[in-house]
Amino acid sequence: MTEPATPALPAESSAGGADRDEVGGTAGRSGRPWRGWRRELGRLAEVAGLLGLVVTQPVLDVLGRSPDFFLFHRADPGEILLLLALVALVPTLAVGLLGALSRVAGPTVRAATHTVVVGLLLAAAAVQVGRHVTPLRGVPLLLLAAVVGAAGTAAHRRWRGPGRVLRLAAAGPPVFVVLFLFASPTSAVVLPRGEGGAAGTAKGGIHPPVVMLILDELPLVSLLGPDGRIDAARFPHFAELAGGSTWYRNATGVSGWTPYALPAMLTGRYPADGVAPHYAQYPDNLFTAFGGLYDIHAEESITRLCPPSRCETPVSPEQGLGVLVRETGTLLRRIAAPVDSRIDPADSYRERTSAEAGMDAAEPVPADPTFRWDNLDDNQPARFTSFLAGLRPATRPALHFLHLLMPHSPWSYLPSGARYDAPEDLPNDGAAGWTELARQRHLAQLGYTDRLIGETLRTLRATGLYDRALVVVTADHGVSFTPGAQGRGMDAIRAAADEVAWVPLFVKSPGQRTGRVDDRNWQHVDLLPTVADEAAIRLPWRVDGRSARQGPRTDPGKVFYDRPAQPTPITGGVPGPLPPPTPHPLVGTTVGDRPLGGTAEVARLGAFRAVDPDAGQLPALVWGDVPDDVPDGTSLALAVNGRVGAVVPVVPRDTGGRRFAALLADDRLYQAGANRLDVYRVAPDGSLRRLTLSEV
Repeated sequence: MTEPATPALPAESSAGGADRDEVGGTAGRSGRPWRGWRRELGRLAEVAGLLGLVVTQPVLDVLGRSPDFFLFHRADPGEILLLLALVALVPTLAVGLLGALSRVAGPTVRAATHTVVVGLLLAAAAVQVGRHVTPLRGVPLLLLAAVVGAAGTAAHRRWRGPGRVLRLAAAGPPVFVVLFLFASPTSAVVLPRGEGGAAGTAKGGIHPPVVMLILDELPLVSLLGPDGRIDAARFPHFAELAGGSTWYRNATGVSGWTPYALPAMLTGRYPADGVAPHYAQYPDNLFTAFGGLYDIHAEESITRLCPPSRCETPVSPEQGLGVLVRETGTLLRRIAAPVDSRIDPADSYRERTSAEAGMDAAEPVPADPTFRWDNLDDNQPARFTSFLAGLRPATRPALHFLHLLMPHSPWSYLPSGARYDAPEDLPNDGAAGWTELARQRHLAQLGYTDRLIGETLRTLRATGLYDRALVVVTADHGVSFTPGAQGRGMDAIRAAADEVAWVPLFVKSPGQRTGRVDDRNWQHVDLLPTVADEAAIRLPWRVDGRSARQGPRTDPGKVFYDRPAQPTPITGGVPGPLPPPTPHPLVGTTVGDRPLGGTAEVARLGAFRAVDPDAGQLPALVWGDVPDDVPDGTSLALAVNGRVGAVVPVVPRDTGGRRFAALLADDRLYQAGANRLDVYRVAPDGSLRRLTLSEV
């Protein structure tokens, strides 16, 4: 007698069309295990398809277009492959384990668990899609995603079609992995195809020591004083450098993005392909050309142009799978968030401090005591420390190279070298108050960079290298602080090319003692042929650049690349100085007792209660909120210990909630121990009313 089909799965069938069994009249009990496993595999495939769309694809898309992420963290191919496996497999395995555990509680719990997981993943996908195709953000976007998730879950339970589509989507993650490995710009980092690169040959003459310091995000106009020269009062060491070298005032970078700009500088070729800044993609570069005749001491940042056969790769705490997993988790949180991130991806490349790198305190003490190297060791970028330590005479010619992410954002240094904290999402554009604050923070960090230049010159002189060496100091690109065109993309190039393209360039030839100015049309593809000529090395490949030892270009035209192989013509010559900001008459004045007149909230107000200037940390950035009845544009004066350090406007509220922020960059405002911060509302007639402060 044939056993009737078992009607004992009502809870399972309630999971919808995707979970219904096809139980035929001839199927017996022996078919149930297979049907159960088939059902579980189908559920796992549905989850894998959704996780591929919500996690695998967006994360690998960003990482695939960001080889500099792996280069900055010195990730080797094995670590990248492990990270790839974690991204592609672990989320699915974790949800599969959850399903297996829920199955122990019975079919009803298992079906409900699967339904909840599908609903949550559909809502997460709706958040990502909604952020791209709708203006909704925050709670409204979450509500919309919840509705989409609920509707999708209902459809999944009611009909077979949605489940079948999700199961087909399970083929997505393997496809995303293949694209990442073989078709993305990061593929060259994961699967490098040899080192290549021909060594240069000697062409007579001596081979002097070469010292190259490449700064980042530094417009020439930031260094200029009202007379068009280097502002010696504000940047004395840049002025000292200019006084003993050739200053190419008409020098322009090639691109506003370092992964394009730096390879152009070190290969002598304009950007042609959107590939990783890696030796496998750029085998012919400065390091391979010099490697046959020079010892290479290279400290790169977000590039890896020096192959392992030429350069040792330093080990640091910012390396390893743990760091990659942590940073990838941060990336996923930003991708999944219902709000836009204000974080520029480039800002994640932060210089390590000496403490983070495990450096000891045995560093050279500069002659200038105000630099306070002895009590600010923890605040020195470790890459700069290592660079200085290598500046020593040697019997064999040496190339000392450092790409330092200074004064590149995130800005956290005062000119003295003291650090300050700031919220990561503090706006840099939009309202005029934010743009001006960004410029002030940039200039403050540039003041600190000037001290690093001074320490480099002091070290070169102390070691006897200064007169013998070819010294090059420049930047890969600038940055615009023009309202409405902040940054270094094409909008900034069109509106403020003088801030983005024109960069400082100083070349001190061996034995040079007096400064001179050369206004030839320099483009940064000229850097490698010029350095090779000065070092008496013949390059074994064709370059687009022109050595400064040759005659200058007759064509005044310049090009800039926002994308490889797409040159944008830019016009103009040596930029003039930007109009200096007019200081508010209250800044620097002493404020006595003033009547109360309102309230304000200030973040980290407690930091003023115990200030230790010798620790190298000051509460120099103040931000907070004022009541809504204070109109936008109202001036606020901020004073420390009775002296006004800044006057800033109230700006329109943003997602961070803050309505004012000010940089109090003068170290003389602070004293050891307790300090008093006062915020005053400035009336149109100039009168002040002190606000009662509370901590956010």
